[in-house]
Amino acid sequence: MPETLRHDVLIIGGGLAGLRAAVAVRDAGADVAVLSKVYSIRSHSGAAQGGVNAALGNHPDGRDDDWQRHAFDTVKGSDYLADQPSAEILAREAPERVLEMEHWGTYFSRFPDGRIAQRPFGGAGFPRTCYAADRTGHQMLHTLYQQCLKREIAFYNEWLLTQVAVHEGRVEGAVALHVPNGEARGVQADAVVVAGGGHGRIYARSTNSYINVGSATAAVFRAGVPLADMEFVQFHPTSLYRTNILITEGVRGEGGFLLNTEGERFMARYAPDAMELAPRDIVARAIQTEIREGRGFDDGYVALDVRHLGEPKIKERLPGIRQIAVDFAGVDPVERPIPVQPAQHYSMGGLACDENGETAVSGLFVVGECSCISVHGANRLGGNSLLETLVFGRRAGERAAQVASSGRAAGAETRLIQSVGEQEREIEALKERPSGERQITLRREMQATMTEHVGIFRDEAGLRTAVDRLAELRDRYGTVVLDHKGRRFNYDLVDVLELRGMLDLAQVTALGALERSECRGSHWRTDHPSRDDQRWLRHSMVSYAGTRRPEVRYKDVVITDYPPQEREY
Repeated sequence: MPETLRHDVLIIGGGLAGLRAAVAVRDAGADVAVLSKVYSIRSHSGAAQGGVNAALGNHPDGRDDDWQRHAFDTVKGSDYLADQPSAEILAREAPERVLEMEHWGTYFSRFPDGRIAQRPFGGAGFPRTCYAADRTGHQMLHTLYQQCLKREIAFYNEWLLTQVAVHEGRVEGAVALHVPNGEARGVQADAVVVAGGGHGRIYARSTNSYINVGSATAAVFRAGVPLADMEFVQFHPTSLYRTNILITEGVRGEGGFLLNTEGERFMARYAPDAMELAPRDIVARAIQTEIREGRGFDDGYVALDVRHLGEPKIKERLPGIRQIAVDFAGVDPVERPIPVQPAQHYSMGGLACDENGETAVSGLFVVGECSCISVHGANRLGGNSLLETLVFGRRAGERAAQVASSGRAAGAETRLIQSVGEQEREIEALKERPSGERQITLRREMQATMTEHVGIFRDEAGLRTAVDRLAELRDRYGTVVLDHKGRRFNYDLVDVLELRGMLDLAQVTALGALERSECRGSHWRTDHPSRDDQRWLRHSMVSYAGTRRPEVRYKDVVITDYPPQEREY
């Protein structure tokens, strides 16, 4: 068996959160490596289009902005479920983190006077979303990757995390499958930062990449870290009809209109003041309602119209969106509206942690979409996810470097070698199973169940059906058989290993939604059509329960300066 690898800090995930954490660890003087399922610049962070929020106050209309206003908009947008100290950290540190990215080389769009351009985004009282045309995530990802190369940070590409190694409440490293050669190997570390991204592919219709299955999230969950607020799933209002490629909120920020079959700007019925720039949960429900009530096109989509912006502005501000519409829908937005429909986009919930990403397991950190700090509460504002990766990625990296300096646990390498052996035996047992179900059958049943019963609109009957079906699918997972039994680049094996975690995350999401009998943010119960602060101003917390149905417990929301009030736009 090959020897284990060794680093002070191991980062799991090569997207924006992981890279920002890696830079912070190295700048603190610790040895760090990044382990990623794909090459870093192929991470899903690169698909982020619209922008990153910061109260720079650059807009030429002269309106003042400050971090307190940003914090309030974040808390209000969260339907008052965000922990307010976390929202304040996000907003207060935003300007420094965004300007840092500019100084490192991010090509932000500019106003004529040379300042970073800022556009309006949904739920924001000010135009505070900094952007690089409609390719902001791509620009930021390449910037941070270059900073990692500059610091000579090590990368382990095409490695799948299968297990977080924990002994007596302390992390000791990780076990991962090297996909190119099919070999499991241990990586010993004094601190581990998991930045594995989202898990949108538990749904059939998602803007997420195929890689976004939550395998790292599930591994940390099994290692003893609870999942918080998983019932809060963001459905982006505007994905491209049928393909569900993201159509950024920046299109509406630039002045795009949403129209139904009657040519009506229907958002006037749902958010008369904010219109198309209401928060995402409100706009997504509005679009789905128009479709359900027969005012959608072909019973499946509405129109996003930017023709009035003119060709020069579309080419300057939205070049990527125009290309996507032309290539994947045969529609040039200069001439025709874009067909759009809601699709799963983001998880506000994730692994429970504090404002530095620290979890209940000593030395184990989480950051980015896989985490729940909780800064987004029941609904995330557009532009805050990219910001979260920068603000909390840096904080998690700095803290991880401090923890790693405290020393190594005796016997850690021996235990890690034993864990690698167990992983190899599990894989061999899968390969030797003579017959059973194919993973794709279970995966599609799970996705259909989540889309049908744990979607934009929910009720008790549908959620009970989902919980029962998902429990059945978890049982059937024990009979899954491999089609391909080779070692090198065995993506059938990768899919089988990941499916286990997907089923865990789907079950927790459905169970949390069943238990929460209210409407709040993205969680909309048609059988409980109101927000209930008396009973439900609380975070859900679920711990791993093996093959048993997990129980949901609750923790109070932290409220400081912004008492809950009715949420109107």
